[in-house]
Amino acid sequence: MNVTIIGLGLIGGSLALSLRQHGLAHRLVGVEASEPHARRALELGLVEEVETDLATAVRRADLIVVAVPMDAMVTVLPPVLDAVAAHQVVIDVGSTKQALLAAVARHPNRGRFVAVHPMAGTEHSGPEAAMNGLFEGKTVVLCDTANSDPDAVRVVEQLFQALPMRLLYLDGADHDLHTAYVSHISHITSFALALTVLEKEKEEQRIFDLASGGFESTVRLAKSSPATWVPIFRQNRLNVLDVLDEHLHQLQHLRELLAKEDYPALTEKIQQANHIRKILP
Repeated sequence: MNVTIIGLGLIGGSLALSLRQHGLAHRLVGVEASEPHARRALELGLVEEVETDLATAVRRADLIVVAVPMDAMVTVLPPVLDAVAAHQVVIDVGSTKQALLAAVARHPNRGRFVAVHPMAGTEHSGPEAAMNGLFEGKTVVLCDTANSDPDAVRVVEQLFQALPMRLLYLDGADHDLHTAYVSHISHITSFALALTVLEKEKEEQRIFDLASGGFESTVRLAKSSPATWVPIFRQNRLNVLDVLDEHLHQLQHLRELLAKEDYPALTEKIQQANHIRKILP
């Protein structure tokens, strides 16, 4: 296929590498608002060229991937759909879905759009964060496929199966709910942990010297870009607030047990948490 990727950061760039690696793209064209990112994407060989005109880039492609931050996604996707023809397929790779799906629900070319969310990523951003194999063995969520044309859905299914990824089907509301539980809360608590340590431990060298694997893995997500995550929190605010309230409740309960020196109850709570092993070995 001829593929146009709008947004050449971690996900867009990694998808470009994967498409080329698996022989799924004949030609890769990028669209990138940041001139430094556009130059770097060309230097890294993520795409063959960068097109400055969005409509031209869309018309040249069989598959169009919209991989911009979520706030920009809502404004970029409608003009992309304005420019597509009946044989073209458009996907997004965004982390929230309800606002985006609502923005294009009545678009005459809505059927050419398939909403997807590859459940993969790192704490890094920009073209240099792109990496081979990012999606291999991971899950990709396809949302509200009943509102997409069957042939467009088949193209997207075959594409991600070839990477290879596992396919999961959800409606937009369920997607946003469950990603708040298993993804968005992880990021916001990582930001909070980093802020806590930076507030209480004033000696940066001590943090560096004493940080162990457990701390590093837990706080890793705090390196993530606010340009990516503030729009996600904004669009999925109610679900994130709901899961954050429950998280705060659990933290408060653990604090109370520790304050009371109720170590048998604390042991029981940790044993309950250990049940996650049955789900995530």
